[in-house]
Amino acid sequence: MTEQTNSPKTHSFETEVNQLLHLVTHSLYSNPDIFIRELVSNASDACDKLRFLATSDDSLYENDGELAIKIDLDKEAKTITISDNGIGMNEADAIEHLGTIAKSGTKAFLDKLSEADKKDGNLIGQFGVGFYSGFIVADKITVESRKAGEPSTQGVRWVSDGTGSFTTETINKENRGTSITLHLKDEFVQREDGEYGYLDRYKIKSLVSKYSDHISLPIQMRKEVWQEDAEQDEDATVPNGEMILTDEYETINKASALWTRSASEISDDEYNEFYKTVSYDFDEPLTWTHNRVEGRVQYTQLLYIPKKAPFDLYAREQQRGLKLYVKRVFIMDDAEQLLPMYLRFVKGVIDSSDLPLNVSREILQESRDVKSIREGNARRILTLLASLANSENETKQGKFADFYKEFGDVLKEGLGEDQANQERIAKLLRYATSTNDEISTGFADYKARMKEGQKAIYYLTAENLVAAKNSPQLELFNKKGIEVLLMTARVDEWAMNFIHEFDGTPLQNIAKGAVDLGDLTDEAEKEEVKKAEENLKSVVERLKSVLGEQAKDVRVTSRLVDSPACLVVGDGELTPQMAQMLKAMGQPVPDVKPTLEINPTHPLINKLENSSEFDDLAQVIFDQALIADGGQPHDPAGYLKRINKLLLK
Repeated sequence: MTEQTNSPKTHSFETEVNQLLHLVTHSLYSNPDIFIRELVSNASDACDKLRFLATSDDSLYENDGELAIKIDLDKEAKTITISDNGIGMNEADAIEHLGTIAKSGTKAFLDKLSEADKKDGNLIGQFGVGFYSGFIVADKITVESRKAGEPSTQGVRWVSDGTGSFTTETINKENRGTSITLHLKDEFVQREDGEYGYLDRYKIKSLVSKYSDHISLPIQMRKEVWQEDAEQDEDATVPNGEMILTDEYETINKASALWTRSASEISDDEYNEFYKTVSYDFDEPLTWTHNRVEGRVQYTQLLYIPKKAPFDLYAREQQRGLKLYVKRVFIMDDAEQLLPMYLRFVKGVIDSSDLPLNVSREILQESRDVKSIREGNARRILTLLASLANSENETKQGKFADFYKEFGDVLKEGLGEDQANQERIAKLLRYATSTNDEISTGFADYKARMKEGQKAIYYLTAENLVAAKNSPQLELFNKKGIEVLLMTARVDEWAMNFIHEFDGTPLQNIAKGAVDLGDLTDEAEKEEVKKAEENLKSVVERLKSVLGEQAKDVRVTSRLVDSPACLVVGDGELTPQMAQMLKAMGQPVPDVKPTLEINPTHPLINKLENSSEFDDLAQVIFDQALIADGGQPHDPAGYLKRINKLLLK
């Protein structure tokens, strides 16, 4: 029983919540059933939080340590009530948690929804606004709650019809915890589509079984029994009586944490539904791994790889991680210390037998056991990915291709962040090549196709595939039929600084240093270069004089076939692409001067020696080489003036 102790106070929802409520109450969602998943999940979280806090203060249990979630249906009042005896709320909590949304979760949700998405209410939980899913099926919601450890006179009643405001009032509430009562809209009492309404007991039981069977707490409903009519005729052939509700509650879910069960006992459907509750993803996962790890540190890992990358995947500061349990007691969401940053897309649960129950984020950062768990999780995920990549099964190969499309660029960050697993990561990376536009060639594939006498794995970084394929740096390699890996992701330039060989074969960026094709260059070609160097000696010296500080050096090259010139940098120096990326990030960029290499057979270079426009031509050749390499002229207006001047000659 509850008793009101003051007059209701009216509050306005914050603007973004108002927008969300309007969207919820004025859109026809394809799956209104999800309100059960969201509200039961919230109730479970409330119980988990109490259980965690009670590890250091068991008085919070108030002599009631049997945590449970109850669902009551009232057909006359047309209400569903979902109750828990978890941590509960006081009035300040109710105003904060039910009237406003922290961390701009609602704004992110609203921004995410396109017009085509607005009929999919499954997205709600992904942004931490699951409570509002109740307004999909209800035209009024009443919440009654009392915070554990506070007096019974400090309960709160929160009421809203979802149209812009809510009321709060102080009530007497004997039992801690929260009850949420949904006053159902008529169309959800009796469904027009022929489905049972939400006041049907079997409908609710089936939804709990589908969405919340894994919840480790008992989810209970009042027991229903058959009662015969005492006045029934003994000769009657048809039973005379009815099903009646008793005051006894029965558990309608398995009430055991899914990850604690043997993998052989868990169906794919159960794994898929559990994934949706831990990830707030409306889609099924791409794949998962479920293991009990024994050794110095003992823990259970249930790790999922999503099908699609989240919208904030590249916001590295965004809090993310795994759910952490210790001896099945919930400790925290988003324990980022349990995964290296480059695997931040992985979702799931870790249940440790060794960590202390009072573990905090600070302790996690310093714990040797957590380091061991993090390393174990990384190895497990990389092993799982390798099993897909190396499988002869087309379905598994397709899964790896789907994974790489969504998360391949993030995986590359591991080359610099996880030295211990660098080789494992390198084996998973895929690129386009100068002979194949599809991003499907790994280092091992490339090495198996290397020409006889080839001493290195050649690669080129560029802003995009078109720029890479048109790069002057490729001309000699194309002429000789030597395949080159084309790396076109922004992260490639950074990541390749951390890996210098693969399986004993050096990796060589063809835009860095002089080209040395070793046994692939015959003596006649070497003699031609030496001869050209001698013939163009005066041109080279004059180019150095005209370009001055813009170029570190000028030299004749054999790497060009069709282009007059190209720019290269020394090994260990920044390429123009890397310099631009650092500038875009607001990072200081060292002044790196490239070397200009000229093609001795190109008509434009041969024209230079006797040209009256030597200075202008020299600057145009340098600027064009800079543009071809993904850079920009230092003086764009001056470049255009020189081009126009030369065109008029």
